[in-house]
Amino acid sequence: MAVEIIYETHATTTDNQAGIATGWLPGRLSELGRRQAGELGERRRGDALAAVFTSDLHRAVETARIAFPGGKPAIHQDIRLRECNYGDLNGTSAILIAAQRARRIDEPFPGGQSYRQVLAATDAFLHDLATDWDGCRILLIAHSANRWALDCLLTGASLDDLLEAPPAWRPGWRYALPADWPAPTR
Repeated sequence: MAVEIIYETHATTTDNQAGIATGWLPGRLSELGRRQAGELGERRRGDALAAVFTSDLHRAVETARIAFPGGKPAIHQDIRLRECNYGDLNGTSAILIAAQRARRIDEPFPGGQSYRQVLAATDAFLHDLATDWDGCRILLIAHSANRWALDCLLTGASLDDLLEAPPAWRPGWRYALPADWPAPTR
């Protein structure tokens, strides 16, 4: 069997609206973001989700709690689903971070991490997901770096290409995680 993963980014934050790259700072949803989180819940209510997994950063947790009040389905926080740690640049201009993305594939942000480290954390998360949730449909609520990692790990996309020209936002992405993760061809 496999795990069906539905991926959604956290809703819009006050930092997003101000052009700030939050990184490992908690972040707060804006009024628009709170509406988007409610819409996410409505959009996913009929998806027969076994569980919701979210980054432990506040903006992702807040999105999940608004989308699924009362914890149905169960919401699980996981540190491995955090955004890239921009280190000394957490909370700085999103334009500054975007200009450095391609350089930070293997070289960490000063005092932070590289995108390859985000990929490794996401990979470790997927190992547990394949073992513990085989045959289930799971919703992940996290950050753009995690979506890029999923694209690399589960579809074979190039991290270099994704960081050079990130795909546009849309309401949800779907992935299939083989039960024998990692697949023998990796």
